[in-house]
Amino acid sequence: MAMTEPAPSAVTTAHEGILRRQSARESAARTYARALPIVPVRARGLTIEGADGRRYLDCLSGAGTLALGHNHPVVLEAIRKVLDSGAPLHVLDLATPVKDAFTTELFRTLPEEFAGRARIQFCGPAGTDAVEAALKLARTATGRDGLLAFTGAYHGMTAGALEASGGARDVRVTRLPYPQDYRCPFGTGGPHGAELSARWTESLLDDSKSGVPRPAAMILEPVQGEGGVIPAPDDWMRRMRAVTAARDIPLIVDEVQTGVGRTGAFWAVEHSGVTPDIMVLSKAIGGSLPLAVIVYRDDLDVWGPGAHAGTFRGNQLAMAAGTATLAHVRENGLAERAAQLGARMLAQLRALAAEQPCIGDVRGRGLMIGVELVDPAAAVLTAPGPPPAAPELAAAVQRACLRRGLIIELGGRDASVIRLLPPLNLTDEQASAVLDRLADAITTTARTLSTGR
Repeated sequence: MAMTEPAPSAVTTAHEGILRRQSARESAARTYARALPIVPVRARGLTIEGADGRRYLDCLSGAGTLALGHNHPVVLEAIRKVLDSGAPLHVLDLATPVKDAFTTELFRTLPEEFAGRARIQFCGPAGTDAVEAALKLARTATGRDGLLAFTGAYHGMTAGALEASGGARDVRVTRLPYPQDYRCPFGTGGPHGAELSARWTESLLDDSKSGVPRPAAMILEPVQGEGGVIPAPDDWMRRMRAVTAARDIPLIVDEVQTGVGRTGAFWAVEHSGVTPDIMVLSKAIGGSLPLAVIVYRDDLDVWGPGAHAGTFRGNQLAMAAGTATLAHVRENGLAERAAQLGARMLAQLRALAAEQPCIGDVRGRGLMIGVELVDPAAAVLTAPGPPPAAPELAAAVQRACLRRGLIIELGGRDASVIRLLPPLNLTDEQASAVLDRLADAITTTARTLSTGR
């Protein structure tokens, strides 16, 4: 009798059908869906369950949006409270008790010197719109047009935000070197590399023949996320603050991904003690729902009514969820927890790197962690300097992680940096499970690619 394959289950068939229809109907611009062919149907905390019944540990967290993981009870309670109250869900920019509570809690978390003279602008629901608002405000307040931004930056996908990002072309932005140790643009790394980066910036601004007129603003990320998880040195951050302040250039700090405890401080600028002129906030401030704002110095509040508007800038459910998230992170010391657990995870990953030549660098701050994969066999071709990036290996490791029930993201110039953005309330046991699965995926994939077995 001929053997026949078992019939696929109804669950599997439904799962595959959804993926097939997505591929047929959705834009070619879709991203995460390509690398992560899963169909989430339930989620709680760190765990996602797919339509096929498989469970995954989610270290993507909505690209850093889910500070408390999926469906945290305090977030769900806050949303239900608004829904049950009969309050309007759409109010444009009108004042509401929900909005007032959110603004009060947000200002409570901000650095004291900054919050004392701050204004807030509610923007469209995505971080990129808040970047647009920040750039527009700086240009309005200064009467100038140009921008200073940094290599490797990522600020969003709308025109102005993309203009300030690292992959832009033919724009009004002067690109400055962002300091980093592993692939230092000056070939030195460490404090000396950061010093050269700062000197370059000062020289460019002060040289009458540099071709760079005084700009409207400087925009930077305290930790470059999409750029490969590259933390800015605290001394360099202070230097950029001094450089911009001395030349009357507003400093915009993009905290869209670094904010709400992610880096081990509530806001990443607190590590350096820098007080920016404008902060761009989104992702975690909405407690998993769309919300974006800019907070800025009151003397910059020069634009007129309607100068930056948006139909969905009054998202009541997001504000309620955001208030609950901000308060929970603050009251439970989750930023400090991120600092402690993140340091332990970095130490364990560096120990793994000592055993695995394909791990070129491990870096990060708090629970914003990056592992750069390289091709050590090609190092002789690039000497001196680090080995070339290994994007194919990174993609294979991402697939291997998914098979092991671990969701990770890739970033960096060549998509060769494994990025971990777990919830801030990650337990020690969960952290161990994440690192065990990641280590096994890296070790097994590297061996398979090198031996073909």
